[in-house]
Amino acid sequence: MADSESTPGEGYQRGLGTRQIQMLAIGGTIGTGLFLGAGKNIAKAGPGLIVTYLVAGLMLFFVVRALGELLMYRRAEGGFAGYAREFLGPFWGYATTWTYWIIWVTTGMAELTAAGKYIQKWFPHFDQWKTALIALIILFAVNLISVKLFGELEFWFAMIKVVAIVAMIAIGIAVVAFGFGDAGKTAAVDNLWSHGGFFPEGASPVIMTLQMVLFAYLGVELVGVTAAEAKDPEKNIPRAINSLPIRFALFYLGSLLVILSVVPWSEFTPDSSPFVLAFDKVGIAHGGDIVNFVVLTSALSSCNAGGLYSTSRMLRTAGVNGDGPAILSRLNGRGVPVLTVVISALVMGIGVVVNAVAPGKAFDYITSVSTGGALLVWSVIVVSHLVYRRKVARGELPASSFRMPGAPYTSYLVLAFFAFVTVTIAWEADTRIALWVMLGWAAIMLVAWPFVRRSSVRGAEQAEEAPATV
Repeated sequence: MADSESTPGEGYQRGLGTRQIQMLAIGGTIGTGLFLGAGKNIAKAGPGLIVTYLVAGLMLFFVVRALGELLMYRRAEGGFAGYAREFLGPFWGYATTWTYWIIWVTTGMAELTAAGKYIQKWFPHFDQWKTALIALIILFAVNLISVKLFGELEFWFAMIKVVAIVAMIAIGIAVVAFGFGDAGKTAAVDNLWSHGGFFPEGASPVIMTLQMVLFAYLGVELVGVTAAEAKDPEKNIPRAINSLPIRFALFYLGSLLVILSVVPWSEFTPDSSPFVLAFDKVGIAHGGDIVNFVVLTSALSSCNAGGLYSTSRMLRTAGVNGDGPAILSRLNGRGVPVLTVVISALVMGIGVVVNAVAPGKAFDYITSVSTGGALLVWSVIVVSHLVYRRKVARGELPASSFRMPGAPYTSYLVLAFFAFVTVTIAWEADTRIALWVMLGWAAIMLVAWPFVRRSSVRGAEQAEEAPATV
């Protein structure tokens, strides 16, 4: 095990500053799950969906605080995969690395699919797969050049989201307060409860939205991946984590409260973005087009931050730790893991094929699989934190300067919540496939483990001596 003075991120260029780390955290979490997936959830659960976002956001804040405490104790290669290796054993480091990689590869496919859907608002006859391919090629090129260019692009992608969401909330509040625009006559706060109540379909549909809501939050853990390339991580990482409640309240709860006040929940449809629909109804000239541009850049942002950036770094971790071929650990002269970027992009290209073959069927399955994998990774973070705390209590490890509030009780609460969500995924036929896919993935991990165990030990020893660079 590396000590607290080790530098597992050596070889990377520390090209991500305060503003880029902050925006990476935003960019990873605000994507298709909110802008497109919320439409299906609103149609299913009505305004009660807001409660689901509130509860899920609280649970994931605890997850990221647990991760933050570990990051301030020691920044491990691969972030949380490194902590899984240290506190739970080599198998869990290996399984977490590859599971997180497949989560974001499939999520990247979902974001590319969404980009294709958004483009069709303007070009209805332009095939989804063509948009997905063009977007993938552009983001692939950006990720190959340098982490600084990647961070700059992600900063502006995320900035568009922030400015647009704040503007949408302000416009929505004005519509409700002053009644202007085509939707002004019916816009009112009581739209939240006057169309069948706050839980118009009862509590059960609200509970069943948990899977898609958690998919919307996927990416909150990206701070653990960016730590190795962050400037002044002792200051920037806690700052990014502590700003999460504000971001959750504004971007998720605030935006949903506003659009559900502007337009009654019963008017939203499962297959369209509720944000685009709401601003089409407001009647502002080209308002729907502007919002469509925002949700398009949002999908590209999430694909950029999670789909290519995080997957390439986790795949490099597999090479460094011996969980995959050693060649995966190589960096070029600019500190970019070129080979792993190429591999992730090629696998994400499967999403282009899916868009060409079955453009209307893949989204729900992909998001269910991503959420199932995310539950495993988030649980590993929390359990690793529990083991770390126990070692601190026994005086075996130094205490972190950034402690998770309420631990260990909050940790047990989060794990119980994740177990409950897993039951809800199994309950519905549309999402149950995710559990079968995850069981199949677990079988692959177990079968492959004996073949990589020896190289895993050897790779970890080599990584402690000198991280691979070229």
